[in-house]
Amino acid sequence: MSQAIKIHGLGSSGEGVGKLDGLAIFVEGALPDEEVLVEIEARKKNYAVGRLVEVIKKSSARVEPFCPLYKNCGGCQLQHMSYPAQLKWKRQQVVDAIERIGKLGGVKIFDTLGMENPLRYRNKMQFPVSRGKDELLVGCYARGSHKIIDTNACLIQNELNDKILNAVRRVAKKFNLPPYDEDTHRGFLRHVMGRVGCGGEFMVVLVTTAKNFPDEKNFVRALVKELPEVTSIQQNVQTFHNNVILGRDTKILYGKPTIHDKIGTLRFNISARSFFQVNTAQAEVLYKTALDFAELHGRETVIDAYCGTGTISLFLARKARKVIGVEVVSSAIADAKKNSRENKIRNAEFFVGDAVKILPKIFSEGVFAEVVVVDPPRAGCDKKVLETFAAMQPEKIIYVSCNPATLARDLKILGDFGWRTKKIQPVDMFPFTSHVECVAQLIRE
Repeated sequence: MSQAIKIHGLGSSGEGVGKLDGLAIFVEGALPDEEVLVEIEARKKNYAVGRLVEVIKKSSARVEPFCPLYKNCGGCQLQHMSYPAQLKWKRQQVVDAIERIGKLGGVKIFDTLGMENPLRYRNKMQFPVSRGKDELLVGCYARGSHKIIDTNACLIQNELNDKILNAVRRVAKKFNLPPYDEDTHRGFLRHVMGRVGCGGEFMVVLVTTAKNFPDEKNFVRALVKELPEVTSIQQNVQTFHNNVILGRDTKILYGKPTIHDKIGTLRFNISARSFFQVNTAQAEVLYKTALDFAELHGRETVIDAYCGTGTISLFLARKARKVIGVEVVSSAIADAKKNSRENKIRNAEFFVGDAVKILPKIFSEGVFAEVVVVDPPRAGCDKKVLETFAAMQPEKIIYVSCNPATLARDLKILGDFGWRTKKIQPVDMFPFTSHVECVAQLIRE
């Protein structure tokens, strides 16, 4: 039975939120200020999930989605919302997290920095592979499931990634590579990953369940024929029965071990497993914001926890006395060191290891920092890392986050340790999705 409700806000995943008999209702595809007809699909203790049946009264922010797969694909959540409205909502998402989770007041939260052209921005693609009724499927997961929607083009991906996707599908079909079945843990080809750099460089990574690649040389030869300008073809082996995309072992099948990309005037090496922001244009905006918030004068030692391939580290090194980067992925640290040499930056030092272990160790050895920069995974920082920051007593902490909820949680903890969050700049790294990146500046009281 369908019921009419008014939508008053958006949830953290971009779904509309309304109320029915005092119970919160989450409705995918609905927007604030809309009246919608919904059918309740699931009822829990504190909330319910409704299916959008009809929009009775439309929001002024509602637009027609540009992608034909949008209604089924789980990659984007907000194509039905105008881009200016997305930017406003993303800021509000940060405001809500800071007030409700962080319990922080007096924090200046700026308007979200968006893109001039928010299409074709992703430099990295990683699509799962499976078998359909009659053919090999490569594409996006359907909303709320692991059913694969066969995809020929993704309008938020760089065009070269579309080319990679279709070329691998054709060659995999030709060589009858068995696609992976995640239920039975059988098959060979699990994921297709593409990475696009600057100057036309691009990398293909084939994620497989075993090291032995059937008819490897002929397969690679056929793929190079399809993609004659390819810079690198690599095989990554992921043997575990889980949802982690990349395994630990990577083998070069053709070409070079890395590709290059540029952020501002800095040039970076990117390997198959190393972290690099997927939106190069907005990464420059993000890192310039972090640099501005650090307010360096050239006398500071800076620690960059979770440094990846050294992107933020090298931005900071040009204005600091010394930068120390820490990262758990050894290949990323190898890239960071190479990036430092190639950009002729001599005041950056990098260490491989878990920040939880490395930071207390270097602190015990007498390393102090005036500024700490942290860019952790979505789960945020381990409390031990935050405790080490507190013990180091830096003048400023610059926290770069991709998750407003864990950002707010960690800012609250740092507040208890004596740091005041002064300002936060949201940056839209992922247009048409519910995600928002932030840079927060904390000063020691």
